[in-house]
Amino acid sequence: MGGKIIYFVCISRRKVSPAEDPPFDSSRVRLGLVVFSLAFITMLIISALWNPEGRADDPGVSIPKTIIELQPFRQTNSIQIKSAQGREGLATLININPGVNAWFLLNLDFHEGTPAEEYHLQNTNPETQKLSLDADYPYGLVVEEGVNRYTCNLWGVEPRTVLKRARASGAAYAPLCEGRLYLRNPAKGHRTRIEMATDFLRDEVPGGEKIVTIVRDTFFADAYREKTKTAETPKTYAKELSPGKPGTVPASALLDQKEAGRIVVSTHLGIEVLESPPHEIVLGNWYEAKDNPGIFISLIAANRIAPEILRSYPKRVANLDRLEAEALVYMIAFDLDRFNLGFALGTEHPRVDWSDHAREQMKDPSLPGPDGIGNIVPLVSTGLINPKDAGRTVAAFTGGFKRAHGAFRSGDLALKNHGSHYGFMENGVIFSKLQPGLATIYVLNDRRVDMKTWEDEDNRLLPSIRYARQNGVPIITDFDPASQMSVPGPLVSRWGEGNWSGSEDNKLRTMRAGAALQERGEKRFFLYAVFTSATPSAMARVFQGYGARYAMLLDMNALEHTYLSVYRRQGSRLYVQHLIQGMSEVDKSSKGEYIPRFLGFPDNRDFFYFLQKEAP
Repeated sequence: MGGKIIYFVCISRRKVSPAEDPPFDSSRVRLGLVVFSLAFITMLIISALWNPEGRADDPGVSIPKTIIELQPFRQTNSIQIKSAQGREGLATLININPGVNAWFLLNLDFHEGTPAEEYHLQNTNPETQKLSLDADYPYGLVVEEGVNRYTCNLWGVEPRTVLKRARASGAAYAPLCEGRLYLRNPAKGHRTRIEMATDFLRDEVPGGEKIVTIVRDTFFADAYREKTKTAETPKTYAKELSPGKPGTVPASALLDQKEAGRIVVSTHLGIEVLESPPHEIVLGNWYEAKDNPGIFISLIAANRIAPEILRSYPKRVANLDRLEAEALVYMIAFDLDRFNLGFALGTEHPRVDWSDHAREQMKDPSLPGPDGIGNIVPLVSTGLINPKDAGRTVAAFTGGFKRAHGAFRSGDLALKNHGSHYGFMENGVIFSKLQPGLATIYVLNDRRVDMKTWEDEDNRLLPSIRYARQNGVPIITDFDPASQMSVPGPLVSRWGEGNWSGSEDNKLRTMRAGAALQERGEKRFFLYAVFTSATPSAMARVFQGYGARYAMLLDMNALEHTYLSVYRRQGSRLYVQHLIQGMSEVDKSSKGEYIPRFLGFPDNRDFFYFLQKEAP
């Protein structure tokens, strides 16, 4: 098994760039794969013999609360019910966050010595639909929408109730009540083979994390790095290329004057743009994606940013080495007037137990995780965009760190709040509490998107937060109107205190993804960037160059962790394009049909997605 896994890693990474422009040293990679294979096989043998006492999954460990008990705003209602056979019981409906009105837990107990049945329901139209139990209708739920009232017989038909048939369907989203509700069913999330190998090492093998880290930092450093290649703008089409009209596109990057007007030649950009010949884009300018209004593409390198920016805040931002300074950065921007942002957990990640990064003295041995829960049962995470939203989805991209790395080992944040585990919420449900001091993307119930460093006083927003994801500390904290310059975060150049990941000798350069907000007058744009090789300092310089109001790190190290795809529909056909062409390898195909990640099949990782706003 180990040999097959390692072989896939080799194949997938060699496809990232064509032979004429190799993104990595293949001899180093082959040597790394040999070492990884030997280490992996050795640790398999060790793990088979390893049986330490006092394991964390000891069934005797008590769990002090459930995911439902963690929810401070839940509302509960119960009624006496009957089945078609006359069995009597009790139905309990919990609206987990009434301010969001999206997720419900239904509990059916027929008092016959069998366990109660629990069902995780999703309201397909939380803005207008209300779900309730009615004592006058003991066979199911009542759905109200405006003046309309619908009754949904969910358990009044025997021997296989509507709910049991929906659960047996195996569909991640099984429709109920003529599509007004979904039953969320457990699904097996897709993992690439490299994830299978690394997850096994991290989860099952003592010392496995160190093996993964050593191989990554020694043999796969700069595996995806692309050196920025520029040329003078050809006069034949120079007039066709423009930075866009103010108020319609994001602000272009502030460049070194000697770089202005130069074109970037990229053979790996996977998204077609308007007004430009293939693979040739003016450095730092924005170009609208073809047939996707409101989505824009830009290419940049850190060393092409204006010198006054590169010299700013020297105590916060480290000097850039030549490799990261020259590395190509892929930027994509979304007009927030056109799109809504969503967030979903993967089927496995991020988890809610203790992070391996947290110090042992910060862990409470009586608790299975920092919030008192060790799993999310009876709720279900599907790792998949729901069918109602799928038709309006225009893009999807990978979320943040797994829980294993989502806490602090050093610095002030390591000594607060059990190690300051990264928090996250989906559809108003708190899976892990939002922690002060951490960079946070959040979406309110009115669909407004914002980013900030969380503070205790921000907890007042919790009743109206639909989605939230924390991931470390900020790269950009603010935009200074006096200097007209973005302000880097205070921990950008501090490896341990910022929990930036990378090797312990501060070799932080790797492929990284980041998110930012840019405000241009009344217009707001959400920026997503993939840095083919960068430290947090290089990320800060680039986001400063684009005038970001706030910016933060997302995930890192590989194309599958920095994945972004956009969708274009023509009739019944769906066209998928990726920010970097090699990201397509993470997707699937079946019977000749191409199936994109997050949209077409469940995934084990959390992700964000953009929806076309509905007409008012």
